[in-house]
Amino acid sequence: MKKYIGEIMLCITAIIWGSGFVVSAVSLEYYTPYQVLAGRFLVGFIILSIIFYKKLRGLNRSIILKGFVLGALLYVAFALQTVGLQYTTPSKNAFLTAVNVVIVPFIAFLAYKRKIDKFELTGAILAIVGIGFLSLQFSTDVNIGDLLTLGCAVGFAYQIFYTAKYVKDEDPITLTIIQMFFAAILACIVVLFKGEVNFSMELEAVSSIFYLGIFSTTIAYLFQTIAQKFTSETKTAIILSTESFWGMVFSIILLGEVLTPRMIIGAILILCAIIISETKLSFMKKSRLEKLI
Repeated sequence: MKKYIGEIMLCITAIIWGSGFVVSAVSLEYYTPYQVLAGRFLVGFIILSIIFYKKLRGLNRSIILKGFVLGALLYVAFALQTVGLQYTTPSKNAFLTAVNVVIVPFIAFLAYKRKIDKFELTGAILAIVGIGFLSLQFSTDVNIGDLLTLGCAVGFAYQIFYTAKYVKDEDPITLTIIQMFFAAILACIVVLFKGEVNFSMELEAVSSIFYLGIFSTTIAYLFQTIAQKFTSETKTAIILSTESFWGMVFSIILLGEVLTPRMIIGAILILCAIIISETKLSFMKKSRLEKLI
Protein backbone atom coordinates (compact mmCIF):
# COMPACT_ATOMS: atom_id res chain seq x y z
CA MET A 1 0.00 0.00 0.00
CA LYS A 2 2.85 2.37 0.93
CA LYS A 3 4.29 1.82 -2.56
CA TYR A 4 1.22 3.40 -4.15
CA ILE A 5 0.74 6.31 -1.69
CA GLY A 6 1.73 8.86 -4.37
CA GLU A 7 -0.67 7.44 -6.96
CA ILE A 8 -3.54 7.28 -4.45
CA MET A 9 -3.02 10.93 -3.42
CA LEU A 10 -2.91 12.02 -7.06
CA CYS A 11 -6.13 10.10 -7.81
CA ILE A 12 -7.84 11.90 -4.89
CA THR A 13 -6.52 15.22 -6.28
CA ALA A 14 -7.95 14.45 -9.73
CA ILE A 15 -11.35 13.53 -8.22
CA ILE A 16 -11.40 16.80 -6.22
CA TRP A 17 -10.50 18.83 -9.32
CA GLY A 18 -13.20 17.01 -11.28
CA SER A 19 -15.80 18.08 -8.72
CA GLY A 20 -14.35 21.59 -8.90
CA PHE A 21 -15.63 22.06 -12.48
CA VAL A 22 -19.22 22.16 -11.19
CA VAL A 23 -18.38 24.43 -8.22
CA SER A 24 -16.36 26.80 -10.43
CA ALA A 25 -19.41 27.24 -12.66
CA VAL A 26 -21.42 28.28 -9.57
CA SER A 27 -18.73 30.71 -8.31
CA LEU A 28 -18.49 32.43 -11.71
CA GLU A 29 -22.17 33.40 -11.45
CA TYR A 30 -21.20 35.73 -8.58
CA TYR A 31 -17.53 36.63 -9.11
CA THR A 32 -15.16 37.51 -11.93
CA PRO A 33 -12.58 34.82 -12.82
CA TYR A 34 -9.80 36.89 -11.19
CA GLN A 35 -11.80 37.23 -7.97
CA VAL A 36 -12.28 33.45 -7.90
CA LEU A 37 -8.52 32.91 -8.26
CA ALA A 38 -7.73 35.46 -5.53
CA GLY A 39 -10.35 33.92 -3.22
CA ARG A 40 -9.27 30.30 -3.63
CA PHE A 41 -5.53 30.99 -3.25
CA LEU A 42 -6.06 33.28 -0.25
CA VAL A 43 -8.27 30.70 1.50
CA GLY A 44 -5.70 28.01 0.68
CA PHE A 45 -2.81 30.00 2.12
CA ILE A 46 -4.67 30.98 5.32
CA ILE A 47 -5.84 27.41 6.06
CA LEU A 48 -2.41 25.88 5.41
CA SER A 49 -0.71 28.55 7.55
CA ILE A 50 -3.09 27.94 10.48
CA ILE A 51 -2.79 24.14 10.38
CA PHE A 52 0.96 23.96 9.69
CA TYR A 53 2.17 27.22 11.30
CA LYS A 54 5.09 25.37 12.96
CA LYS A 55 6.46 24.57 9.50
CA LEU A 56 6.96 28.29 8.84
CA ARG A 57 9.70 28.40 11.49
CA GLY A 58 11.98 26.50 9.12
CA LEU A 59 11.77 29.05 6.31
CA ASN A 60 14.93 29.85 4.41
CA ARG A 61 15.88 31.69 1.24
CA SER A 62 15.98 28.50 -0.84
CA ILE A 63 12.42 27.34 -0.09
CA ILE A 64 11.03 30.89 -0.45
CA LEU A 65 12.58 31.19 -3.90
CA LYS A 66 11.30 27.76 -4.95
CA GLY A 67 7.84 28.55 -3.56
CA PHE A 68 7.83 31.80 -5.55
CA VAL A 69 8.65 29.94 -8.80
CA LEU A 70 5.84 27.40 -8.20
CA GLY A 71 3.36 30.08 -7.07
CA ALA A 72 4.11 32.27 -10.10
CA LEU A 73 3.78 29.33 -12.51
CA LEU A 74 0.53 28.26 -10.84
CA TYR A 75 -1.05 31.72 -11.02
CA VAL A 76 0.13 32.46 -14.59
CA ALA A 77 -1.22 29.07 -15.77
CA PHE A 78 -4.62 29.69 -14.15
CA ALA A 79 -4.74 33.28 -15.44
CA LEU A 80 -3.96 32.21 -19.03
CA GLN A 81 -6.62 29.50 -18.75
CA THR A 82 -9.13 32.05 -17.46
CA VAL A 83 -8.41 34.66 -20.15
CA GLY A 84 -8.31 31.97 -22.84
CA LEU A 85 -11.77 30.80 -21.80
CA GLN A 86 -13.16 34.24 -22.75
CA TYR A 87 -12.16 33.68 -26.40
CA THR A 88 -12.59 29.93 -26.92
CA THR A 89 -15.11 27.23 -25.99
CA PRO A 90 -15.02 25.52 -22.56
CA SER A 91 -14.48 22.14 -24.28
CA LYS A 92 -11.43 23.35 -26.23
CA ASN A 93 -10.16 25.13 -23.10
CA ALA A 94 -10.36 21.88 -21.09
CA PHE A 95 -8.72 19.86 -23.87
CA LEU A 96 -5.84 22.27 -24.55
CA THR A 97 -5.16 22.65 -20.80
CA ALA A 98 -4.76 18.87 -20.61
CA VAL A 99 -2.06 18.97 -23.32
CA ASN A 100 0.36 19.44 -20.37
CA VAL A 101 0.24 15.65 -19.97
CA VAL A 102 2.25 15.29 -23.22
CA ILE A 103 4.54 18.30 -22.58
CA VAL A 104 5.85 17.10 -19.18
CA PRO A 105 7.97 14.11 -20.40
CA PHE A 106 9.63 16.32 -23.03
CA ILE A 107 10.51 18.99 -20.42
CA ALA A 108 12.16 16.23 -18.35
CA PHE A 109 14.01 15.03 -21.45
CA LEU A 110 15.30 18.52 -22.33
CA ALA A 111 16.26 19.32 -18.73
CA TYR A 112 17.91 16.05 -17.72
CA LYS A 113 18.46 14.31 -21.09
CA ARG A 114 16.40 11.59 -19.40
CA LYS A 115 15.24 8.85 -21.79
CA ILE A 116 11.51 9.14 -22.46
CA ASP A 117 9.74 6.06 -21.07
CA LYS A 118 7.82 4.56 -24.02
CA PHE A 119 5.04 3.31 -21.72
CA GLU A 120 4.58 6.69 -20.02
CA LEU A 121 4.68 8.50 -23.40
CA THR A 122 2.10 6.05 -24.85
CA GLY A 123 -0.03 6.62 -21.74
CA ALA A 124 0.30 10.40 -22.12
CA ILE A 125 -0.79 10.31 -25.78
CA LEU A 126 -3.69 7.96 -25.00
CA ALA A 127 -4.77 10.26 -22.15
CA ILE A 128 -4.81 13.33 -24.41
CA VAL A 129 -6.81 11.45 -27.09
CA GLY A 130 -9.24 10.28 -24.39
CA ILE A 131 -9.64 13.84 -23.11
CA GLY A 132 -10.29 14.91 -26.70
CA PHE A 133 -13.19 12.44 -26.90
CA LEU A 134 -14.52 13.67 -23.54
CA SER A 135 -14.37 17.39 -24.16
CA LEU A 136 -13.48 18.47 -27.70
CA GLN A 137 -16.19 19.51 -30.16
CA PHE A 138 -13.84 18.82 -33.08
CA SER A 139 -13.87 22.34 -34.55
CA THR A 140 -10.64 23.16 -36.39
CA ASP A 141 -10.68 26.98 -35.94
CA VAL A 142 -7.72 28.32 -33.95
CA ASN A 143 -7.99 31.68 -32.19
CA ILE A 144 -6.17 33.74 -29.55
CA GLY A 145 -8.06 31.90 -26.80
CA ASP A 146 -6.66 28.57 -28.00
CA LEU A 147 -3.11 29.96 -28.00
CA LEU A 148 -3.51 31.43 -24.50
CA THR A 149 -4.87 28.10 -23.24
CA LEU A 150 -1.94 26.29 -24.82
CA GLY A 151 0.31 28.70 -22.88
CA CYS A 152 -1.58 27.67 -19.74
CA ALA A 153 -0.83 23.99 -20.52
CA VAL A 154 2.88 24.83 -20.71
CA GLY A 155 2.57 26.67 -17.36
CA PHE A 156 0.94 23.66 -15.66
CA ALA A 157 3.53 21.32 -17.23
CA TYR A 158 6.40 23.37 -15.78
CA GLN A 159 4.60 23.59 -12.40
CA ILE A 160 4.44 19.77 -12.29
CA PHE A 161 8.05 19.46 -13.46
CA TYR A 162 9.48 21.94 -10.91
CA THR A 163 7.36 20.50 -8.10
CA ALA A 164 8.95 17.09 -8.78
CA LYS A 165 12.40 18.74 -8.79
CA TYR A 166 11.95 20.83 -5.62
CA VAL A 167 10.29 18.25 -3.34
CA LYS A 168 13.43 16.13 -3.50
CA ASP A 169 15.21 18.64 -1.23
CA GLU A 170 12.40 20.56 0.48
CA ASP A 171 9.54 19.79 2.85
CA PRO A 172 6.41 19.41 0.64
CA ILE A 173 4.04 21.04 3.16
CA THR A 174 6.20 24.16 3.60
CA LEU A 175 6.69 24.33 -0.17
CA THR A 176 2.89 24.21 -0.70
CA ILE A 177 2.32 27.02 1.85
CA ILE A 178 4.86 29.32 0.18
CA GLN A 179 3.49 28.43 -3.26
CA MET A 180 -0.04 29.39 -2.13
CA PHE A 181 1.26 32.62 -0.55
CA PHE A 182 2.84 33.89 -3.77
CA ALA A 183 -0.09 32.72 -5.93
CA ALA A 184 -2.46 34.61 -3.57
CA ILE A 185 -0.29 37.76 -3.62
CA LEU A 186 -0.18 37.80 -7.44
CA ALA A 187 -3.94 37.12 -7.62
CA CYS A 188 -4.76 39.96 -5.18
CA ILE A 189 -2.50 42.41 -7.08
CA VAL A 190 -4.35 41.61 -10.34
CA VAL A 191 -7.77 42.04 -8.65
CA LEU A 192 -6.72 45.44 -7.21
CA PHE A 193 -5.21 46.50 -10.55
CA LYS A 194 -8.44 45.63 -12.36
CA GLY A 195 -10.54 47.40 -9.68
CA GLU A 196 -12.62 44.27 -8.99
CA VAL A 197 -12.87 44.96 -5.25
CA ASN A 198 -16.61 44.38 -4.71
CA PHE A 199 -17.21 40.80 -3.52
CA SER A 200 -20.63 39.15 -3.23
CA MET A 201 -21.35 37.89 0.30
CA GLU A 202 -24.30 35.64 -0.65
CA LEU A 203 -24.14 32.19 0.98
CA GLU A 204 -23.91 30.24 -2.29
CA ALA A 205 -21.17 32.56 -3.56
CA VAL A 206 -19.04 32.43 -0.41
CA SER A 207 -19.50 28.66 0.06
CA SER A 208 -18.36 28.01 -3.53
CA ILE A 209 -15.16 30.01 -2.91
CA PHE A 210 -14.55 28.14 0.35
CA TYR A 211 -15.05 24.78 -1.42
CA LEU A 212 -12.55 25.74 -4.13
CA GLY A 213 -10.17 27.14 -1.50
CA ILE A 214 -10.36 24.18 0.91
CA PHE A 215 -10.70 21.22 -1.45
CA SER A 216 -9.59 22.22 -4.97
CA THR A 217 -6.66 24.30 -3.68
CA THR A 218 -5.55 23.45 -0.11
CA ILE A 219 -6.07 19.67 -0.08
CA ALA A 220 -5.49 19.10 -3.81
CA TYR A 221 -2.18 20.97 -4.11
CA LEU A 222 -0.95 19.67 -0.75
CA PHE A 223 -1.64 16.12 -1.94
CA GLN A 224 -0.02 16.81 -5.33
CA THR A 225 3.17 18.20 -3.78
CA ILE A 226 3.50 15.35 -1.25
CA ALA A 227 2.67 12.72 -3.90
CA GLN A 228 5.38 14.00 -6.25
CA LYS A 229 7.98 12.96 -3.69
CA PHE A 230 7.06 9.36 -4.58
CA THR A 231 5.95 9.58 -8.23
CA SER A 232 7.58 10.64 -11.52
CA GLU A 233 6.44 13.90 -13.14
CA THR A 234 5.09 12.12 -16.27
CA LYS A 235 3.05 9.65 -14.22
CA THR A 236 1.80 12.61 -12.14
CA ALA A 237 0.59 14.43 -15.27
CA ILE A 238 -1.18 11.30 -16.58
CA ILE A 239 -3.02 10.61 -13.31
CA LEU A 240 -3.98 14.29 -12.89
CA SER A 241 -5.36 14.30 -16.45
CA THR A 242 -8.20 12.08 -15.19
CA GLU A 243 -9.77 15.25 -13.75
CA SER A 244 -11.55 15.51 -17.14
CA PHE A 245 -13.06 12.06 -16.57
CA TRP A 246 -14.15 12.97 -13.01
CA GLY A 247 -15.51 16.28 -14.28
CA MET A 248 -17.71 14.27 -16.66
CA VAL A 249 -18.81 11.95 -13.82
CA PHE A 250 -19.81 14.85 -11.54
CA SER A 251 -21.54 16.65 -14.43
CA ILE A 252 -23.66 13.55 -15.05
CA ILE A 253 -24.45 13.04 -11.34
CA LEU A 254 -24.99 16.67 -10.27
CA LEU A 255 -25.99 18.49 -13.45
CA GLY A 256 -27.86 15.67 -15.21
CA GLU A 257 -25.56 15.71 -18.25
CA VAL A 258 -26.35 12.90 -20.73
CA LEU A 259 -23.71 10.15 -21.12
CA THR A 260 -22.78 9.75 -24.81
CA PRO A 261 -20.86 6.98 -26.64
CA ARG A 262 -18.05 9.48 -27.24
CA MET A 263 -17.74 10.07 -23.47
CA ILE A 264 -17.54 6.28 -22.89
CA ILE A 265 -14.73 5.94 -25.51
CA GLY A 266 -12.86 8.85 -23.88
CA ALA A 267 -13.18 7.31 -20.41
CA ILE A 268 -11.91 3.91 -21.67
CA LEU A 269 -8.88 5.55 -23.37
CA ILE A 270 -7.97 7.45 -20.17
CA LEU A 271 -8.30 4.24 -18.15
CA CYS A 272 -6.01 2.44 -20.64
CA ALA A 273 -3.50 5.31 -20.33
CA ILE A 274 -3.37 4.86 -16.54
CA ILE A 275 -2.98 1.06 -16.83
CA ILE A 276 -0.15 1.34 -19.38
CA SER A 277 1.81 4.01 -17.47
CA GLU A 278 1.31 2.31 -14.09
CA THR A 279 1.94 -1.34 -15.02
CA LYS A 280 4.12 -0.93 -18.14
CA LEU A 281 2.07 -3.93 -19.33
CA SER A 282 4.03 -6.22 -16.97
CA PHE A 283 0.96 -8.48 -16.60
CA MET A 284 1.19 -9.28 -20.35
CA LYS A 285 4.84 -10.23 -19.97
CA LYS A 286 3.94 -12.53 -17.08
CA SER A 287 1.20 -14.24 -19.09
CA ARG A 288 3.66 -14.81 -21.96
CA LEU A 289 6.18 -16.36 -19.55
CA GLU A 290 3.48 -18.64 -18.11
CA LYS A 291 2.60 -19.85 -21.62
CA LEU A 292 6.26 -20.58 -22.37
CA ILE A 293 6.58 -22.53 -19.12
